[in-house]
Amino acid sequence: MTRTILIVEDEQAIADSIAYALRTDGFTPYHVMLGEQALAVMRSSSDACAAPQLVVLDIGLPDMNGLEACRQLRQFSDVPVIFLTARSDEIDRIVGLEIGADDYVTKPFSPRELVARIRVILRRARVAPPLPEAGQPPRADAARFELRTPEARVLFHGQPLDLTRYEYLLLKTLLEHPGHVLSRAQLMERVWSGAPDTLERTVDAHVKSLRAKLRAVDAKVDPIQTHRGLGYSLAGA
Repeated sequence: MTRTILIVEDEQAIADSIAYALRTDGFTPYHVMLGEQALAVMRSSSDACAAPQLVVLDIGLPDMNGLEACRQLRQFSDVPVIFLTARSDEIDRIVGLEIGADDYVTKPFSPRELVARIRVILRRARVAPPLPEAGQPPRADAARFELRTPEARVLFHGQPLDLTRYEYLLLKTLLEHPGHVLSRAQLMERVWSGAPDTLERTVDAHVKSLRAKLRAVDAKVDPIQTHRGLGYSLAGA
């Protein structure tokens, strides 16, 4: 099966080195230089480019910021995204991951390492989610949620939540362990396993954004509980 990787990079030399490493590893690279071109490719099927399984997205594009391109992409696609950037600021890493990127690579970088990260992310995306234990009734607050794994969606009180990739994965992990306290390290391992440079404080940022979206549906409850010095849990009965 063709495994197409979309490269969105305005520096031809960098794009060529990534494309060569991808072809050497059995992938099919497809290169565009602008954010709008990338969004057009992802919105429509094209004979020139099979549906990409992952997007390598430069932040510093000529026509639009890569962060904005990712925000627009997340409105209609859940395809994995790896950011490329010349900046290594912590705030950039956190913002990039919060809007739905799967990993973050700082220039200069090794194309072979980038391909290795691509493999990790694609392999993780193919892993089937664990089935719930038979005969185990849902906890009180967990029953307010409906987890639709095939659609990568969560409903709260019957209302679909507009979640980023990592917000969805974080909430999904909490839903699969109702009442269990999960440490930041455990959540990092389960949710951000393909982003080794991510800081633990991004867990707190995602919990904060999740709580805001849950309160927008039901302001009277806060299903996500904070356990100081321990981690987080989804409130049980």
